[in-house]
Amino acid sequence: MELGVVLPHNEIGNDPGALKAYVQGAEALGARQLLIYDHVLGADPNRPGGWRGVYDKDIAFHEPLTTLAFIAALTETIELVTTILILPQRQTVLVAKQVAEVAILSNNRLRLGVGTGWNKIEYEALNEDFSTRGVRQSEQIEVLRALLSEEVLDYTGKYHRINQAGINPRPSKPVPIWFGGSAPALIRRCARLGDGWIPLMGPSPAAAEIIAALRQHSTFSRITPPMFPLARNS
Repeated sequence: MELGVVLPHNEIGNDPGALKAYVQGAEALGARQLLIYDHVLGADPNRPGGWRGVYDKDIAFHEPLTTLAFIAALTETIELVTTILILPQRQTVLVAKQVAEVAILSNNRLRLGVGTGWNKIEYEALNEDFSTRGVRQSEQIEVLRALLSEEVLDYTGKYHRINQAGINPRPSKPVPIWFGGSAPALIRRCARLGDGWIPLMGPSPAAAEIIAALRQHSTFSRITPPMFPLARNS
């Protein structure tokens, strides 16, 4: 079993020195992964209709890929993991460009964990369709993998059109793409398209059932053992 740490966004706040000390300290203590969460917006609890989400505007979230690019320069061995990047609320080609850059700057230490999210307010503000986030994620993964590996891409899908173009530079190794979440549709996408599963839950009967379902899936050939990240705040 490998142990990782979660980046304490809110506790670190806006202090880059604290961020540096935390990630270098975690690496020195032997942490194998650094996990970072993703939320772009926090809702105002006093908005019309109120707000009952698990976080709001007063909870800090550092932007994952930008922050990991900074952390890549501060560390040498720790794996950098998004847990999770809410992919359907972002532009796929731009994500591919950012992911490639972090992978290069970290010497291929990036693991891209992706999910679909639950906060409709974020989707609305980012001008993305909340209702199609699952089906769009499937196409996004296909486009991401192609952009990260191919010099030129000619792609026409339902949600993407790339006409003989590509990103440069690209990483020298494939970026592992893991799926986070537990919805049945997401688990099916994970088995079909992913390199691994991020449960976003602790060991439980529900998690065991999902693992069994993944292993029984006929196309479950890409998946490596599931990751159960453990974080301890001090």
